[in-house]
Amino acid sequence: MDENKLTTIGSLRPGNYIVIDDIACTVKSIDVSKTGKHGSAKCRLEAVGIVRGEKKIIVKPAHDNVEVPIIEKRTAQILSISGDTANAMDNENYETFDLKIPEEFKGNVSEGRQVVYWVVLKDKIMKQLK
Repeated sequence: MDENKLTTIGSLRPGNYIVIDDIACTVKSIDVSKTGKHGSAKCRLEAVGIVRGEKKIIVKPAHDNVEVPIIEKRTAQILSISGDTANAMDNENYETFDLKIPEEFKGNVSEGRQVVYWVVLKDKIMKQLK
C-alpha cells in the first residue's frame, strides 16, 4: 500500500503504530523470544486498534516486515453538531466531512471550535480540542 511504510517487527516498541489485518493499531506490548537452535527469534505483539479499540495479537519472526501506517495530523473547524457526530471543515483544503465525537470531548465540542484530527488509513479521528 502506498500510504504505509515497512519496518521489521523486532524494531517496534510499545507506543509505536502498526497495521494488522488492515486495521491501524497502537503497540501495547512486545515479547521477543530468544533464538532457537534451528530458528530465529519470535516476537509476540499485542496491539489495540486506534479507531475502534479492538485487541490484536500476532506472533512472527523478529526479522519479518510489517506495515506501519502514516498518520496525518490536521486541523479543522466544527461547522455543526448532530448527536455524537460533528461536521467539520479542514483548515487547509476546505474539505467538509463528519467526525465521531469521542466520549471525553462530548459537551466540549461546539460550532466554530478548532479541533485536531488524524487521518489514519481511510479513517478520520478527532484527537484534540484547540
